[in-house]
Amino acid sequence: MAYDLKNQLKTSAAAVALVSGLIFPVAGAADQISLKSTDGTIDLVGDFVEFANDTYIIRTSLGDLRISARSVICEGAACPTFDNVTADVAIVGADSVGLGMMPLLMTGFAASLDAEAEITNPSAGESLASLIDDGGFGEEIGTFLVSSTNDTNAFESLLDRSAMIGMSSRRITQDEARALRADGAGSMVSPEQERIIAVDSMVVATHASNPVQTLTQAQLQGIFSGQITNWSQVGGPNKRITVIAQDEDSAGHDYFMSYLFGEERPNFRPQAISPDDQTVSNVLFHDTNAIGYLGYAFQRGAKPVTLVNECGIANTPDAFSAKTEEYELGRRMYLYNRADNLDARAQQFLDFAISSEADSVIGKSGFIDLGILRRSQADGDARRAALTNEMARYDIGFEGEVIGDMLAQMDNYDRLSTTFRFRTGSSRIDERGRLDMERLIEYLEDAPAGTELTFVGFTDDVGAFEGNRQLAMQRAEAVLEEVRAVAGDRLNNVTMSTTGFGEVAPSACNVTERGRAINRRVEVWVSKTQES
Repeated sequence: MAYDLKNQLKTSAAAVALVSGLIFPVAGAADQISLKSTDGTIDLVGDFVEFANDTYIIRTSLGDLRISARSVICEGAACPTFDNVTADVAIVGADSVGLGMMPLLMTGFAASLDAEAEITNPSAGESLASLIDDGGFGEEIGTFLVSSTNDTNAFESLLDRSAMIGMSSRRITQDEARALRADGAGSMVSPEQERIIAVDSMVVATHASNPVQTLTQAQLQGIFSGQITNWSQVGGPNKRITVIAQDEDSAGHDYFMSYLFGEERPNFRPQAISPDDQTVSNVLFHDTNAIGYLGYAFQRGAKPVTLVNECGIANTPDAFSAKTEEYELGRRMYLYNRADNLDARAQQFLDFAISSEADSVIGKSGFIDLGILRRSQADGDARRAALTNEMARYDIGFEGEVIGDMLAQMDNYDRLSTTFRFRTGSSRIDERGRLDMERLIEYLEDAPAGTELTFVGFTDDVGAFEGNRQLAMQRAEAVLEEVRAVAGDRLNNVTMSTTGFGEVAPSACNVTERGRAINRRVEVWVSKTQES
């Protein structure tokens, strides 16, 4: 399959020219630029001299320095930019995806074709990946121009056909999907046009030296409304808090402020406003008093803070909670395409992006891939401790018996990160479910004989306790039947069963629709006695 595609790429690439490639400032302009690495370890300022052979030359007080373009991003008016570039595939949209994931994703995609990706990042927000056949020694087989802007621009660019692929850190809105459908783009929420490639957590972070480990939602509201101004007010040192927020027009800002305040947002101006996650990361790396919010992939040297919601449930931004989507500030990362202008290059890239083959490069980029993790539910598990406390509150009533049954079953099973979710009152799996189902089948396909799998249903707390328990079991049964239908004879070594515990063991507060959606789920437990 890769061989056929490469031949197609060679044919089309020969007919496509990179017109004028890079635009450079007029020689002798001596405009100042900054060269920064994404991890904050390189931050150089100097006068732009030349860009050649993927290398910047800048003039500083130490003399002329040569810096590889693969190590840094250029900021400043004098930075070279791509202009009038006719690439095979244009990808436009969320900077969290474009800056944080795309360079490594392109590298992995090239490797899957036995090619090498030569990536040029002339300025923040733009990169050009040229795929060179035969491990970098052959011909150019395709070019991908990635423009990192924002989520809305992804759908605008798909609508005006200036992009073949859109990157987004949020799901397409109904208005955007309808506009594209009316333009002949097809159903933007079909599996062939909407692809979840990773999950990301919006992390609240501080400088690594800050001793504050945990913040409640009320404390965060105080900090980001200007009511709490000193770290000593939240158990830290007697130092003034430097609040870093993202631009008000950014998806990240809207997402975070909606989590904290809903629609009633405070009239507060932070000490610093950052254009993107990368800049927040750089500030947190240097400012010992700073606090900000940024994508999981951009933490780098910053320290993530555990969040405690209004129900007292702790949310730790780790990979498992992100994969299960139980971390309340989690979000899905998407790639979208029209149905009427997708060519072989773009199709192969999209197929690669959602495959298990892409997991390693997605993980390396700092995002959380869709691969499956396994976690013990034995003593020491935080949920187990919470359930034990909850059972004591119910004493010997029916609810307490249900919790006791769940604790007993947890002794015999580990939990997999695969988690299926549902809309209110529905047994229909959401848009991520089918992709997770195929991943689960692949994960269990070589399981040893005797492996036991249990689908465990949960609900929100809307309705009667027993009614919710019955609905939870129905949802678990629906998932089991669909897994059997999709798997066929691929899981012959696995014995599958179902159970349901209804509204017990909530992962989020049931006071908001977001929290209730997190709690409507079917978990996947695998027997401890066998390795899957």
